[in-house]
Amino acid sequence: MTVKIEISDEQAATLKAKAAASGLTLEAWIKKLASDESSGERPMQTAADIVLSRMRNVPPEVMATMPKDGASQHDHYIYGWPKKEA
Repeated sequence: MTVKIEISDEQAATLKAKAAASGLTLEAWIKKLASDESSGERPMQTAADIVLSRMRNVPPEVMATMPKDGASQHDHYIYGWPKKEA
């Protein structure tokens, strides 16, 4: 199957540069990307895994300022609603 995708010259140049950095032609690089995705080489991550991996990068001094009741009082912190009684 052949698929035609229209992109700007700038986008095409960016993709070609990424392919070249991998030592591949643009066509070979795109085929490699497609085969990597379909072969399942990257395991699926749960939302919790993604959040935890990103939270590891938060400095301790910032974590210390986070509310301890954030999960149970999320409506208060997100929407400004009154806190619920425990």
